[in-house]
Parts: sequence; C-alpha cells; structure tokens
Amino acid sequence: MNMDQNFSTGLIWFRRDLRVRDNAALHLALSRCRQVHCVFIFDKAILAGLPHADRRVEFIRESLVELDATLRQLSGKADAGLIVRHAVASNELPRLAAHLKVQAVFAARDYEPQALARDDSVREALAQAGCAFFTCKDQVIFEGRDVLTQSGTPYGVFTPYKNNWLKRVAPEDLAHHDSAPLGQRLSERPPGLQQPVPSLSDIGFAATNLASLKIPTGERGGQALFEAFFERMDDYHATRDFPALKGPSYLGVHLRFGTVSIRQLVRIALQRQAAGSAGAAVWLSELVWRDFYFAILANFPQVARQAFKPEYDAISWEQGPHADALFAAWCEGQTGYPLVDAAMAQLNQTGYMHNRLRMVTGSFLVKDLGLDWRWGERYFAEKLNDFDLSANNGGWQWVASSGCDAQPYFRIFNPVSQSEKFDPQGKFIRRYLPQLAKLSDQAIHAPWAAKPLDLHMAGVVLGRDYPHPIVAHDVARAKTLQRYAVVKKSSPQTLQI
Repeated sequence: MNMDQNFSTGLIWFRRDLRVRDNAALHLALSRCRQVHCVFIFDKAILAGLPHADRRVEFIRESLVELDATLRQLSGKADAGLIVRHAVASNELPRLAAHLKVQAVFAARDYEPQALARDDSVREALAQAGCAFFTCKDQVIFEGRDVLTQSGTPYGVFTPYKNNWLKRVAPEDLAHHDSAPLGQRLSERPPGLQQPVPSLSDIGFAATNLASLKIPTGERGGQALFEAFFERMDDYHATRDFPALKGPSYLGVHLRFGTVSIRQLVRIALQRQAAGSAGAAVWLSELVWRDFYFAILANFPQVARQAFKPEYDAISWEQGPHADALFAAWCEGQTGYPLVDAAMAQLNQTGYMHNRLRMVTGSFLVKDLGLDWRWGERYFAEKLNDFDLSANNGGWQWVASSGCDAQPYFRIFNPVSQSEKFDPQGKFIRRYLPQLAKLSDQAIHAPWAAKPLDLHMAGVVLGRDYPHPIVAHDVARAKTLQRYAVVKKSSPQTLQI
C-alpha cells in the first residue's frame, strides 16, 4: 500500500503528539480516510518500573482529558473522542485495529530504540492482518539522515550541522497541518470503547504534586507557556543562564509529549531572528540542538549504551561502597556545594532542572565525584518531567567529554565560581536551601569558607544544618586529570569555568 492510497476506515495512534493543532499524523489520517478512530495506549511495557507517583504519567493523563474533549469538539459528535487502553501496545494496537476493522493505522514517528522495536512488531502484526501502518515526521524538523555532510555522512559536531540545518530549512518543513476542515471524519467510538480517560489509580499510579506546582498540561497549557515566553523571547540570550530568573521557555515537557508543535516554535523563532532578535537566535539554536541529538541517536544508536567516543569507555570510574555513598549524597542534594544541592532539590521536588544547572550538576558528578556519567543519566531519566533519551544522553556525554561536540575533558566546572557567576545574590540557593537563607551573598556559595561568626549569626552549623563538602574541588580536579589520562596521555593545564 502506498501513502497516496485512500481508505474507508483508519486509526490514528497518538503517542508523543498529544495535541490536535498542527498534528502531522492526525492530518495524514484524516486526509487519507473517510472515517478515523483515535487511540492512546498506556503501554505497560513502558510504564513498568516507573515510580508509583510519576509526574510524567499524570501529565499525560491530564493532557489526554483535554485531547479527548478537543477531538469530540472537532468532530461535532458527542460519542467521538479518544479510545484509551492500558495494555502492552505491541499486542493491543493490532488487536484494536482488527476489532475496529480499519485498513490503515497512522502514527507520528518515534525514534527511541524501544519504540522502534515496538513499531516493527506492530507493523509486522498489522501486515499479517492486511492492515497498513504509516508513520510520519512530527516531533522534529529534520530526522535521521535528512541533514548530512557534503560526503554524505552524519554530523558529529553541532556547529556545521546547525549551519546546514539553517541553510536547508524551507517553508514546507514548517508547514502547518490544519485538521479542522476534516474534523467531521472523526468517527464515533463503538459501544464498549466509550469509557472516559482512566484515572491514575485505574492504571496503577498515584497523584503527584503536579497540580500544586501549577505545571500546565495539555495543548492549552503548552500554548499558554509559549505565549508567555514570546513576551520575553528577545531577552533569552541574556537571561537563560540565571536560574533565579524567568528566562527559559519551560516548554521541555510539552515538547517531550507533543502538546506543542515544534514547527510552530521554529517558525516564530525564525521570524523573530529575522527581525533582529538575539534572544530568538539563541533559542532557535537550542531547538536545533534538539534535532541534532535526535540525529545522533538515530545514526549512532550505540550512544544509548556507550560513549560516542569509544576511547572514553576506558576511563576507570569510582566503584564500591564509597562511590555509592557519593552518589547518594549527590542524588539527595547533600554534597556540601550549595548550587549543586539546590539544583538537585529543584529536580527532586519539581521534576525540572534549569539547563545551566544540568551542566553544573552533571560536571560535578563526573569530574568532582569521579562517577560514571551513566549513573547520572539514569537518575535524570527517572526524575525529569521532560526526560528525552536523545537529549538526556547527549547532555550527559557532553559534560563527561565523551560525546559529540562535547566540552574538552580538561574543562572542569568549578561549582563555586559557577554559583557566584550565575546566582550572584544566592536567590536560587535560598529558594531551595532555606537553611542557608540568612548567609550573606558572599558566604552562601561556599559556607565552609565562611567566618565562624557569620555562620553563627546565620544559624548555620555545618554538619548539622548543612553538610561539609564531600570532596575538595581542587583535589577532585587533579584526580579527574589523572583519570582522563587514558584518553589523552599528556594532560594540558586545567581550564576552570
């Protein structure tokens, strides 16, 4: 079956595209089918092993409630909407397609190894039943091998990739997919499949603090966040590195689950850049980084298990009970370095971490504590609301110097100077470490170096109210250079930032 063939009945399988506006897969299904059913599957194969209370699952659930209502409104039919199942997707999707007697299933492409294996299984099962399976690009602008070097190979360095990306991007890459004129093709759900979106408890999960954190969900939430960011986009380049400021877009989780359209974001960023906005130009670069990391995962799938630069897998990381204790202190925000600990508190309490702090905490884990970057990658994968395998892996390999276009191994973040530079008044630290709130702007970055009287006046007893540093940065820096000597036999002078 070819992509131009039309069908009587189709099925759109929502995954990482939980919106109606500018949804490529939904538009494709409505364009090719006289009637279309809609499904989302809470995939037991993915949900297994997640925390009992997981903000991401709650975010999806709340977004599905809105998606269901929007689909009914688009169709004009009270019994239309979203079929939601809780099952192993690779089994349930073919079964549901047979039950609904559809001739074709449509979905936006997913690029993670587990998803690719699942889709191969689904495609094979559907083919055996005589049902077509079409996927299309939706969550990126360019995918896979869309952007290649002049020699036809994938890029491993960002800047030339970005330059080619910007040269190649065309109006058709950013086209808006308007499903509204075709909404009447959305089918009513058959009897037995008209249940509302299940509750969290129905699928074995518990509520989180998502509502109290006021994290907006769904398509409306994503649009509201983007509209708010648009008002400050021009200042992004000046504010993005300061965690106490409202600089970022906070759209990470919405990009992760497709409640906003990447095409819409890029269109507007390009327009603002063309109008001379320095902030929009820097933000656009961040969106291109996102495509870049997707391309790295697609073209070098081994990065999900090992270093992009194989020689970095020869590094000997700390092991044993002492390493476990260091890792626990890092996870719990008990390292004795306030900016690191405040950042970990932010992550643990909210599921969000500012991008500058992702670099600081990552560098601290790898180059101060000497722990394998994969430990941090796994922890972030469990905690981040916006966890995305490609970006998370790319970010961790960047701080470990083992990835594509990574910082040099001798570039070691100093957690104190980073704190003084990017949280100079300690506002962010005070927000997440209230026990240090009364320390002066100077002392709050390194309490162990404060005068005893200053600690006393602030009501801080090190070892009781706040831990002593678990490592000395200068000593750790020297160990890092020795550790990385297996990669570069002659260690250059340390560069601190």
